[in-house]
Amino acid sequence: MLLLISCGSEPSTEQTQTSSSNENVAKLSEQQLKNAGIEIGKLSQQAISSILKLNGKVDVPPQNAISISVPLGGYLKSTNMIPGTQIRKGDVLATMEDVQYIQLQQDYLTAKAQFSYNESEYNRQRDLNQSKATSDKVFEQTKATYETQNILMKSLEQKLRLIGLNPENINANNISKSIAVLSPINGYVSSVNANIGKYINNGDVLFELVDPSNTRLVLTVFEKDIAQLSIGQKLYGYTNANPEKKYPCTILLISQNLADNRSAQVHCKFEQQDKSLLPGMFMNADVEVTSSTQATLPNDAIVRFENKHYVFVDKGANQFEMIETQVGNSENGYTTISINEDLKEANFATKGAYTLLMTLKNVKDDE
Repeated sequence: MLLLISCGSEPSTEQTQTSSSNENVAKLSEQQLKNAGIEIGKLSQQAISSILKLNGKVDVPPQNAISISVPLGGYLKSTNMIPGTQIRKGDVLATMEDVQYIQLQQDYLTAKAQFSYNESEYNRQRDLNQSKATSDKVFEQTKATYETQNILMKSLEQKLRLIGLNPENINANNISKSIAVLSPINGYVSSVNANIGKYINNGDVLFELVDPSNTRLVLTVFEKDIAQLSIGQKLYGYTNANPEKKYPCTILLISQNLADNRSAQVHCKFEQQDKSLLPGMFMNADVEVTSSTQATLPNDAIVRFENKHYVFVDKGANQFEMIETQVGNSENGYTTISINEDLKEANFATKGAYTLLMTLKNVKDDE
């Protein structure tokens, strides 16, 4: 009885092994092969582009971000500025008051009056010296006094221009105790750092202004990806709020310094400025980069079944074995795949793979 049981179990085991080895093999007749239009080919080596995903934020170059301060300290008399206020070049940002503004105008008018006298005396002594009616020493002294006073007056003129006062408009009847702080750009106020009545020292920043007419996209790129980027390369930026809207950009500058986290900044120019993109806004970007040459198959050679990808290897005699594979990027009708080394030279069904999948499924369903 033991011998009979042993002999009877052997065919069952053999049948199971045969079924297991053939469950992923589709066998076609000559007519089926012809009707399916299946084509055979080998792996091809191609350079397929991949998408490098980066993130960063909208920023402006240094020349478009302005810090406003006063060269001579004073009290902030008035201002209507709040963060976000739109401004035009020449608009009054604030009015400052201080006695030193009065003193500077007084010094200038005094120096100007003295210069007028020194100039007349210089011209008189020059004429006398030419006729030898006065000595050279007196003329030289008069000339030195005249030139010294001229230097003093010119320097005071520049100080007045520095605080926004026009020396040509100043006289004894319109000496002002206040000065106006004007905007040097078109844009908006990003921050206000003082309140009315506060004393502002020279050099203290009153306002931060931004000119958004030349915004840029500044991306963070890690060390391992920097080599894939180059100046002039195209990319597309998009926001988290509206990822469908793409903003074409061009790489302008790649930083040569790495931060502590082994990343560098890449500055990109928007091909078209958009007022909705505000400085400080976070953005993402997709950069198309070319990868190294990899093994590829036509897209028609790859099928997806139960969330996995498969290809069919030609086993000969109209038989095709379905093998799972990992797919990569696709371009120009080809997709990169990961395949075992022993199949590098194998023949694959490059067309009609879905027909083979349906044939295999139908056979299994019938069973």
